Amino acid sequence: MSPSDLPRALAEIRDDFLELPEPERLHLLLEFSEGLPAVPDEFQDRPELYERVEECQSPVFIIVDVDDAGTVAMHATAPPEAPTTRGFASILVQGISGLSAQEVLDIPNDYPQSIGLTRAVSPLRIAGMTGMLGRTKRQVRAKSGL
Repeated sequence: MSPSDLPRALAEIRDDFLELPEPERLHLLLEFSEGLPAVPDEFQDRPELYERVEECQSPVFIIVDVDDAGTVAMHATAPPEAPTTRGFASILVQGISGLSAQEVLDIPNDYPQSIGLTRAVSPLRIAGMTGMLGRTKRQVRAKSGL
């Protein structure tokens, strides 16, 4: 998949970041942190369903659901006191939910490096987002049979 072949939502998010001057990109990431969707009630009291993203310094947990039609829904929790990590989780949740399992698996592994934040945040934070994407893909493979 070339960068122009990204799923629409992820391509738009990437383009939104890249259109901003570097100093303003961190502000957009913080806006994303405020927009992390709440986890649906069906998963609220089911911590055993979540996977901890060990690559993140902050406690980030994800759960991926793949329905019978192969449509992916991603959910994540991240603490408000970790806005950078929460912002990355929000980008992935908003960009991945609604895609087909194959579309998720086709997202380039370096997507986190492509959104123009490598100089605005630490390499450890980028590694955390890369870990979130990798764990999401692993769950999609496991739950879709692809």
